[in-house]
Amino acid sequence: MKSSLVISTYNWPKALQLVLKSLNAQTRMPNELIIADDGSTGATKKLIAEFKNTTKIPVRHIWHEDNGFRKAEILNKAIAQSSGDYIIQVDGDCIMHPRFIEDHLGFAQKNTYLYGSRVNIQHNHLEQLFSDHQTRFSMFSKGIKKRTRAVHLPLLSYLYLAKHKHSKKYRGCNTSFFKSDFIAVNGYNEDFKGWGREDSELAMRFYNAGLRSRRLRYRGIVYHIYHYEKPKDRLALNNDIEQNTIKMKLVWAENGINKYIKE
Repeated sequence: MKSSLVISTYNWPKALQLVLKSLNAQTRMPNELIIADDGSTGATKKLIAEFKNTTKIPVRHIWHEDNGFRKAEILNKAIAQSSGDYIIQVDGDCIMHPRFIEDHLGFAQKNTYLYGSRVNIQHNHLEQLFSDHQTRFSMFSKGIKKRTRAVHLPLLSYLYLAKHKHSKKYRGCNTSFFKSDFIAVNGYNEDFKGWGREDSELAMRFYNAGLRSRRLRYRGIVYHIYHYEKPKDRLALNNDIEQNTIKMKLVWAENGINKYIKE
């Protein structure tokens, strides 16, 4: 099975650099890396070009013009160009545990999507984080909260089974799924503009399509770098889109990935 790691980013190369460093430390590498760039400036492009010289896997930089928060759209464009059977998705501000890729691939199942834990790196630790280029953490590390989520105990993860259930704990910053399952629901709904709900609405359509979900507790860990909250001026409209999906039990996104898929 061929896997594609998709990292979404926007104008924070200092954080992306740490995420890429954590990729090079993985116990199991994906078959390719695709960076879904929502309109970053040249600094991000330069970083990615430099990273290509440090890794053995193919790297693709999928970019579109900065025209506001269009994460759903750039992710669709990136996944459409992926060659993997299985998609592992993180955000460009989420440092990966060394066994992150191994954990997701180890639990990959058809008709099932996975979501893992997110440990929060606090604001007061950022200066040290970036000066030390820190990518390794434990339950006892300084500058984190939600410490129990940093515990990596694979045996305990088997207590969390795949279920046909929609979870409010789902986050698009730490998820994986078969590309075929993603295309079957037409990917992300590009009607989502601005921050919020594009990931939970996708999970709802996965649920409506009959997919199971599995929580990667004690596995699949990422460490989320603190940042100020993004503007939420579109959140009410995005809530309405998600609520319509729930009410109408929608599976297919009319404005989705199919426009980028070559027959």
